[in-house]
Amino acid sequence: MANEEILRKLSEGVLEGDEVQVKEWTEKAIAAGIEPLEVINDGLTKGIQGVGALFAAGTYFLPDLLLGAKAMDAGIKVLEPLMTGQKREFIGRVLMGTVQGDLHEIGKNIVIMMLKTAGFEVMDLGIDVPARKFIEQTRDFKPSIIGISALLTTTVGRQKEIIELLEEEGLRKKVKVMIGGAPINQNWADTIGADGYAEDASVAVDVAKRLLGLVG
Repeated sequence: MANEEILRKLSEGVLEGDEVQVKEWTEKAIAAGIEPLEVINDGLTKGIQGVGALFAAGTYFLPDLLLGAKAMDAGIKVLEPLMTGQKREFIGRVLMGTVQGDLHEIGKNIVIMMLKTAGFEVMDLGIDVPARKFIEQTRDFKPSIIGISALLTTTVGRQKEIIELLEEEGLRKKVKVMIGGAPINQNWADTIGADGYAEDASVAVDVAKRLLGLVG
C-alpha cells in the first residue's frame, strides 16, 4: 500500500474519532518506514485540522472534537518512543490553565484543541491552578503566551493576581497574556492589563496569532 494511502487512512481515523483505527494505521505507517514527523504532519495533523474546520462550521460539536483529540493522542503515543531527538515545528508555545478555585475545563479544553489544530504547542496545567504554578511553569516551559481561564465571578480576580505576580517576578515582558471565561469581557482585560481577550474558542486562535504578530 502506498504511503499516501496509509496517511489518508490515518487522517480519516482522526476525523472519525476512531482511536482503534488511528492506532492501527499509525503502526502500519511505522512498518512502512514512514518517518514519525511525516506521520504527524501529513496524517494526524491533517485529520485534526479537518475536525477543527467541521467544529468551526457547526457541523461537529464538542463530543466530536474531543473524540478527534483522543484519536490523535492515540497515534502520538505510538510515535513518541520513536521521536527521540526529533522536534516538531510549532508556530508558538502556549501555557494554559484554569485559575485556583475554579474547576471548569470544557471551554479551556476546546481552546487548547483549536490552538493545537492551528499549530501551537500547548501545555495544559489543568484546573484549580495556583498563581504560583503559572509562574513556575512560565520559567520552565518558556511559553510565548499564557492563557488564563476563569468561569466564576468569584475567581476572575485570580487572573489579575497572576498578571501582577508575573510583573513582580520580572516575567511579564517575556510573555503575552490571553484571558477568557464566561464572566470575562474586553473591559476586564483592559483593566487588569491582559494583552488579549477571547470571547469564545472560535476566536481564540486569531487572538493568539495576533499577539505573536502572525496576523495583522
